[in-house]
Amino acid sequence: MSGTRAERAPDDLFLRIVAGEVPAEIVHADDLVVAFRDVNPQAPLHVLVIPRERYETVADLAAAAPATLARLVAVAQQIADAESGGEFRLVFNSGAGVGQSVFHVHGHVLGGRDFTWPPG
Repeated sequence: MSGTRAERAPDDLFLRIVAGEVPAEIVHADDLVVAFRDVNPQAPLHVLVIPRERYETVADLAAAAPATLARLVAVAQQIADAESGGEFRLVFNSGAGVGQSVFHVHGHVLGGRDFTWPPG
């Protein structure tokens, strides 16, 4: 499905969250993106920001809907401003080999503690 948008994929957990079928702690919602707390946080601030429409990877989203990707990044900044003094790490995993487990692009907004480099 890479490179294409699926209007509805019944096994897509994130589309089910967007539809209100699966509970989530929503911290932001607008016409393009939804942000919610990660159920297994890796930092004091760990929020996922997703597009309402399904794209598998961040590259797919950038190619098909750059305005939505820009909105996703802007929302990440707004959340970090409100919850971690404006500092944050924004992580996209693209592919199972690097940790993507839900194939609906999502940015991990991480903050609220010091991070090391390199990650992982």
